[in-house]
Amino acid sequence: MKYNPLGDTGFKVSELGFGTWAIGGDWGKNDDQESLRGLDTAIDAGVNFFDTADVYGSGHSEELLAKATKGKEDRIYVATKFIRMGDINDPNNYSEENIRSYAENSLKRLGRDAIDLYQIHCAPLDMLKNTDIFPILEKLKQEGTIRSYGVSVESDEEGLFVLENTNASALQVIFNAMRQKPLKELFPKAQEKGVGILARVPLASGLLTGKFSTDHEFEQDDHRNYNKDGDAFNVGETFGGLPFKKGVELSRQLDWIAEGRDSMACAALKWVLQQEAATSVIPGFKNVKQVQDNLKSLEVPDFSAEELKKMEDFYWSDIHDHIRGPY
Repeated sequence: MKYNPLGDTGFKVSELGFGTWAIGGDWGKNDDQESLRGLDTAIDAGVNFFDTADVYGSGHSEELLAKATKGKEDRIYVATKFIRMGDINDPNNYSEENIRSYAENSLKRLGRDAIDLYQIHCAPLDMLKNTDIFPILEKLKQEGTIRSYGVSVESDEEGLFVLENTNASALQVIFNAMRQKPLKELFPKAQEKGVGILARVPLASGLLTGKFSTDHEFEQDDHRNYNKDGDAFNVGETFGGLPFKKGVELSRQLDWIAEGRDSMACAALKWVLQQEAATSVIPGFKNVKQVQDNLKSLEVPDFSAEELKKMEDFYWSDIHDHIRGPY
């Protein structure tokens, strides 16, 4: 396992971390004991960074992380997110009182004295610009409630605003082989500013596993069903913004990446791991096998320069124009 500096936080985090949205909720049925075994498997393999949010199962994933990391708080970094417990379009939601309350509630669920990385959870650009959210986060950092802060963004425009106007230590970005736009401007700017990059949705909600057919049906409580067209939240969070059937068709044209790399999922994660600007990639999981499968990506061969160019060209010629929503 390789460990990378996360911006100016002083943390060195595993290049492969894990996201906990799936074990909190919104991805179909869960088994908490299996989720905990998955977390233990990751930690035993050297993973020291986990991403969560207060809205994942209404705090359930934070509670699971508290159980899995009990007694290991000094060596396991946890990033959580906030603001979506309230109306993200209401300026009153961004008051100091509310933000303090969100932080205190997350701390209780996590069983920690301080939050390692506290991230604004995909707030609209006008709220980032026109509220006091960043001065409030600076105050919480000075007080020791949080150790550092970052922003989870939906679009490059939001990310560039954060880089140019705030002291955020990290950006969390939708980034995968079918969503390569951040490589063009956002990532070079982040590197220039010394800001960490957390790559989320690295498997495009499963499209880059190669397991789906165009007629696949997801469970009713799976966001890949109810948010496939952005009806519940930003469409980019589901399949990276691609229409499902088109995404399946496009992913089939990328199945060659699996050759010699165990599986398409391993290859897709390796592609992200190879990107210099990516501090940590955070795939999700629901069971031990998925954790083990994701860990295999650390061992498979790198892509050659020719292969990387082929994937870049395919993205810009065949994929980019099909992505919906701000990106």
